[in-house]
Amino acid sequence: MFKDKILLITGGTGSFGNAVMKRFLNTDVKEIRIFSRDEKKQDDMRKKYNNDKLKFYIGDVRDINSVKNAIYDVDYIFHAAALKQVPSCEFFPMEAVKTNVMGTDNVVTAAIEAGIKKVICLSTDKAAYPINAMGISKAMMEKVFVAKSRTVNPSRTLICGTRYGNVMASRGSVIPLFVEQIKAGKPLTITDPNMTRFLMSLEEAVELVVFAFLNAEAGDILVQKSPASTIHDLAIAIKELFKADNEIKIIGTRHGEKLYETLLTKEEYVHAEDLANFYRVPADKRDLNYDKYFVEGIKEINKVEDYNSHNTERLNIEQIKEKLLQLDFIKNELKDWENN
Repeated sequence: MFKDKILLITGGTGSFGNAVMKRFLNTDVKEIRIFSRDEKKQDDMRKKYNNDKLKFYIGDVRDINSVKNAIYDVDYIFHAAALKQVPSCEFFPMEAVKTNVMGTDNVVTAAIEAGIKKVICLSTDKAAYPINAMGISKAMMEKVFVAKSRTVNPSRTLICGTRYGNVMASRGSVIPLFVEQIKAGKPLTITDPNMTRFLMSLEEAVELVVFAFLNAEAGDILVQKSPASTIHDLAIAIKELFKADNEIKIIGTRHGEKLYETLLTKEEYVHAEDLANFYRVPADKRDLNYDKYFVEGIKEINKVEDYNSHNTERLNIEQIKEKLLQLDFIKNELKDWENN
């Protein structure tokens, strides 16, 4: 499907951007463009992969002109550039707005002008019932690309998105923190032992994007069904893998943190299409005839609940360990730990 095509990845030096790049680098794709503002990480990638298919573009999604400079002749865009850290977005919410909301508008606007065939925008579970600045900015990002999808013929430019839960061992996530604490002989710090989080590998997140690429219609949000675990069980599983005896210290919930994460709100669940391992949330195709909003309602909404990390499949400690052992990060860290 990517034969002789040019793919642009915004935020291409991040965890997800790297995973998407590796997924397609050895296919018959013509070119993969890595677009980001981090010249050091781009240089690291250039040296590591040393592949003529990889092209690097310095730029920022906040600047539409730098986006336009990178997308000539591009066929498809995977838009992964974002501010993702909950605490930093909480302290600097306008920075989150500039990158996550306005940056997304710049990408899809430039894509429409250039006639890009498909744009896949990456969102997060924190966009559903958001309580922190990061989630709120991502929720607005979804509204932006859904609204933009209505303004263009999808046969010319199809704009859609994916929403996925926590990516295991990604930058800033709790798994690398636990491993670091084990290696330093420190307590494993847990905010709330009953807190649950979805568990998805980077490879699974990439496959969600590929599924969206193949199956999504304009304005769709695609969601992958994922198992979850409590943070306490995750900490225990990591301790057992490393044969460590570090204590577990409960430090209390951080500012802007949820007890559980939601992938589908109940309002979305009513309309969602079940596609075996995925859910498809179609765009609201109503127009600005506001009378419809007042005279037409949905009775079923009170009969369903949202799809969240509390009511999805709950993994036990052995199952968590199996999933952790699929991660290159854990395998490499275990090897280093055993050698030392």
